[in-house]
Amino acid sequence: MAKRDYYDVLGVARTADEKELKSAFRKLAMQYHPDRNPGDAAAEASFKEINEAYEVLKDPQKKAAYDRFGHAAFEGGRGFGAGAGDGFGASMADIFDDIFGEFMGGGGRRGQRSAGGRERGADLRYNLEISLEEAFTGKTVEIDVPTSITCVKCSGSGAKPGTQPTTCRTCGGAGKVRASQGFFTIERTCPTCHGRGETIADPCDMCAGTGRTTQERTLSVNIPAGIEDGTRIRLAGEGEAGLRGGPSGDLYIFLSIRPHEFFQRDGADLYCRVPISMTTAALGGGFDVPTLDGEKTRVRVPEGSQTGKQFRLKGKGMPVMRSRDFGDMYISVVVETPQALTRRQRELLEEFERESSGENHPESTGFFAKMRDFFGG
Repeated sequence: MAKRDYYDVLGVARTADEKELKSAFRKLAMQYHPDRNPGDAAAEASFKEINEAYEVLKDPQKKAAYDRFGHAAFEGGRGFGAGAGDGFGASMADIFDDIFGEFMGGGGRRGQRSAGGRERGADLRYNLEISLEEAFTGKTVEIDVPTSITCVKCSGSGAKPGTQPTTCRTCGGAGKVRASQGFFTIERTCPTCHGRGETIADPCDMCAGTGRTTQERTLSVNIPAGIEDGTRIRLAGEGEAGLRGGPSGDLYIFLSIRPHEFFQRDGADLYCRVPISMTTAALGGGFDVPTLDGEKTRVRVPEGSQTGKQFRLKGKGMPVMRSRDFGDMYISVVVETPQALTRRQRELLEEFERESSGENHPESTGFFAKMRDFFGG
């Protein structure tokens, strides 16, 4: 039976580049791999055919010879071999790591465990919300975290007190076993000990052999003054306990700051909008504004102030972390138009309007003068 064209085997065009060849091989290898098709001779034959085609086409020299002579390039002693060469296993290692790691319990760089099956515990996340005042002063808060801790009865070994885990007989403590698939060898996680290298014949009755139990712990968290929204605080070793005495994971505190009723924050600076009366804006005056340090600061408004006028209070903003500096506070005034006027108030405003001139309203007078000029008077 004549061999199929290698490009047809992989389902790619003859102009396919290295990336396209690798992608096609990966897809077909996953489809026809013997582990996914146990006992299927046709699938195994296809798998070998796919490997043979890819072995040739991925090599520039072999590919050039195949493009010129076809299958004859590897027959009659032309100097090329389409089978498993000496470097086949090494050249395919990266592809096997991607393919087989997905359905063999984690391979290659995944699923790493320390000696004796002692797995590192998972990292934990805790969301903490504080007020802007608390972010200003800093504080220490206590949080309750439900997590896994090392079993006190077996000290994390997972074995009943007085007994010890034994070396897995299937893998000899390696945590992995090897199986031959045609012309190459596949390494997979040991199905007996699940990669731990040890088995427990008599598990601890408190933790059921896991080496850890669930418990709620109270932890103190230091919130430094000036901390910003979205900051992440790491508490090393305060995460989930590791399996069978493995190292604990870390606890990450994700901080958020509640919106404030008056202030908006931008870095170390604070911003606030304050409404003032029309008379205060026109005649001048002042008002007190509270600051986050619990004090008050007097803001003086010059006569003729307009909406949007901004006042800077130096050093009245948020503290800058890891320094003695403070940001500033910016106060923007909003001139409020009076409502529900009495008859006398209306009369006074109408009298003022009759007697006012362009000097009283320079901005509006100038604007409408420009508009008249624009439309030709």
